[in-house]
Amino acid sequence: MIIGVPKEDGKVENRSAIVPNDVKRLVRLGASVQVENGLGTKAGFSDQEYLDAGAAVVEDPTAILQSSDIILRIRKPAKDQIPKIKKGSIHVSFLDPFNEKELIEELRANDVTAISMEMIPRTTLAQKMDALSSQANLAGYVMVILACQKLPSIMPMMMTPAGTLKPATVFVIGAGVAGLQAIATAKRLGAKVVAFDTRPVVAEQVHSLGAKFLDIDLGEMAQTKDGYAVELTPDQIALQKAGQKKQIADSDVVITTAQVFGRKPPVLVTKDMVSEMKAGSVIVDMAAESGGNVEGSVAGETIELDGVTIIGDGNWTNFVAKDAS
Repeated sequence: MIIGVPKEDGKVENRSAIVPNDVKRLVRLGASVQVENGLGTKAGFSDQEYLDAGAAVVEDPTAILQSSDIILRIRKPAKDQIPKIKKGSIHVSFLDPFNEKELIEELRANDVTAISMEMIPRTTLAQKMDALSSQANLAGYVMVILACQKLPSIMPMMMTPAGTLKPATVFVIGAGVAGLQAIATAKRLGAKVVAFDTRPVVAEQVHSLGAKFLDIDLGEMAQTKDGYAVELTPDQIALQKAGQKKQIADSDVVITTAQVFGRKPPVLVTKDMVSEMKAGSVIVDMAAESGGNVEGSVAGETIELDGVTIIGDGNWTNFVAKDAS
């Protein structure tokens, strides 16, 4: 069996779909592994490390696509690459299947079995393969660090000869995997943290991290069997906006992580809410790439609106590519 790993588009992706340690494991199991030269450079892995692990380093990405039984990558393939993929092979990556139906159909028509990492269930049995949650965990950490860089004040309370500096207030909307990590990271940095989630069941987890849970009555709420939040009704979204408006105005940092699996995320922070925040405040919109939780956020960009910095970078784990690979 030949496992091939082509290089990602370096303009948008720093991560590598396989690291040298995993190459060693696959080679021990009897697989042949071939990687494109420069595969792990942006993630901190040299070609020599892959060679030492037992992989063949190949210069021609087309040769990898045409000869591999299994292809591993981070992102979906470019459309012009699909005809080059060996028929009967297996392609494993994040595929965004809800929005890339045409691409999925092209893979099927080319007799390629496509495995989308987003669709791995969040169960104990599949936990080690749950790449989506692993990436979300790292994203939660990165969002707090980016907010710290843009915030013109410090996170923790600090006593100085000149007086006492108050801790920053961080409001996290959405207490899923990314949200919980954002809460934990902000607390470790000394911030005062408040969080909200549409699933009251996660309040205990929020409290266990030392944060306050903002209680907003949205009526009866539920979650999917995989632990995802269900889509809110328009009335419930209006209730949430009203309930969190004052907290947003009082916060130095707002981090939004509210996403509905397979759907466009709800807009929860309006321009009116942004205008009421203090000058120098920071908003990080995790959902910017898929539509955004924040009105006015721009995917892949950091902008300023009414004196508030809004970060919508999107590929958060790119900043920690070595650990995210």
